Amino acid sequence: METTQPWAAQQARPHPRHALQRALREVSYEVLPLRGAEESIVNHVPRSLPLTVTATQAKGLERTVELAERLSRHGFDAAPHLAARLVRDKAHLADIVARLRAADVGSVFVVAGDAAEPAGTFGDALSLLEALDETGHASLRVGIGGYPEGHGHISAELIERALEHKAPHATQVITQLCFHAATTTAWARQVKARGVELPIRVGLPGAVTRQKLVRISAGLGLGQSARFLQKQHSLFWRFFLPGGYRPDRLLQRLAPALGRPEHNLRGFHLFTFNEVARTEAWRQAWLRRLAAADPRQDTMP
Repeated sequence: METTQPWAAQQARPHPRHALQRALREVSYEVLPLRGAEESIVNHVPRSLPLTVTATQAKGLERTVELAERLSRHGFDAAPHLAARLVRDKAHLADIVARLRAADVGSVFVVAGDAAEPAGTFGDALSLLEALDETGHASLRVGIGGYPEGHGHISAELIERALEHKAPHATQVITQLCFHAATTTAWARQVKARGVELPIRVGLPGAVTRQKLVRISAGLGLGQSARFLQKQHSLFWRFFLPGGYRPDRLLQRLAPALGRPEHNLRGFHLFTFNEVARTEAWRQAWLRRLAAADPRQDTMP
């Protein structure tokens, strides 16, 4: 027998265009702590958009924390990546938290990090999250990573179990890059079914040229560059397709899933690779197109 969803449930679902508008208005950007980043961000990114600042083994945590501090003083909500394998011990962590409080930094993003060997006592994100709780960081908002396509060195079961253990210490999940909308939404439903209720931001590449990615890779140093290229190989492959790569199609395919209660997909996190002016211009162009679209139409612009 054919069943239909209750009228109230249907009414509660946002129209894909409205959900997409909201997601693009409330998007967050990820930036790298490289030369020229601060000036570019200050000149091109609205203060209303949250930022995350990555941590690399080549540059260390200091560059990441320093940029987050400076951006906070410019009025941004800038969350440094706290890579567990780059933190020496609890005293080092307490010092970082004290610096963030002094600079009015209200958010962090906790990851394990890519270092082959831990610098100290923290080998994974969970151990750092537990130590962070002990520092009395109640005012900090904490993001953790999600892996819609799994992790290259950890089984799917272990990575999802780790997410369950980390979730009580966090306020949101930001996913790694995934170029398949169906994979992302299926993963998010599974996360919700496992009892993780955190809002999820979907990680997408911004409007970035392949030349920029090559320059970013070169600026990270030889070892870090090799790891970066390995993680982003699918992104590079797309840039060599005819016409190059733009996130538009993926954006449109994800739009119907935004705001749906069964998987908690709440917005987007754009990996800008420091091409913030180009990414912001792309975002504004999308918002203009959505605002100009006929609200009676059911198709996306």
